[in-house]
Amino acid sequence: MTNSPPTIIGLAGGIGSGKSTVTKYFNELGIQSVDADDVARLVVKPNSDCLKKIHLRYGNDILLNDGTLNRKVLREIIFDQPKEREWLEALTHPVIRQEIMAQLNATTSRYVLLVHPLLFETKQDTLCKWVIAIDVPREIQIQRIISRDNVSQDSAEKILVTQLANNERIKRADFVLENAGNIADMNAKVLKLHQKILESLLC
Repeated sequence: MTNSPPTIIGLAGGIGSGKSTVTKYFNELGIQSVDADDVARLVVKPNSDCLKKIHLRYGNDILLNDGTLNRKVLREIIFDQPKEREWLEALTHPVIRQEIMAQLNATTSRYVLLVHPLLFETKQDTLCKWVIAIDVPREIQIQRIISRDNVSQDSAEKILVTQLANNERIKRADFVLENAGNIADMNAKVLKLHQKILESLLC
């Protein structure tokens, strides 16, 4: 006898939208999550097939002294050269998707969050019963990226250009969480949405 597949709910938001903060509170409410960013890091760990192919293509500059991926160098390559981004996505996206499915199928909570900055862009919204979009002003996103990743405003804006526009993400989502306030306000919104989701699953 096999377990029934989990009810998957997507959590979509661009970089700097606050996905980690939102996810943490869902976790505290007993809801498990699979984070595509974590999976993306996992598939390029040292000695992985993906990292070996990336190293072969870009040489030793792509590795840090401890053998891990130099993300800063890779980011500069793919944002300045769209063809290289396409190559990287063709290599990593199928592996990421396979690992995401394995992790989703191992969950046991009432529903599971698929946390993904590129949920619609990679068409993984098709895995989800519903999608939650995080709505955050672009100015706040840019400031968070600059502060967290220690990059220039120009680099932050280049990252955002590669992702779906905020208003387009919101149009395609089933639920929207506004994240321009403080953590207490955000947690209250998450709790209300969590209760709404549980009620909807019973219908």
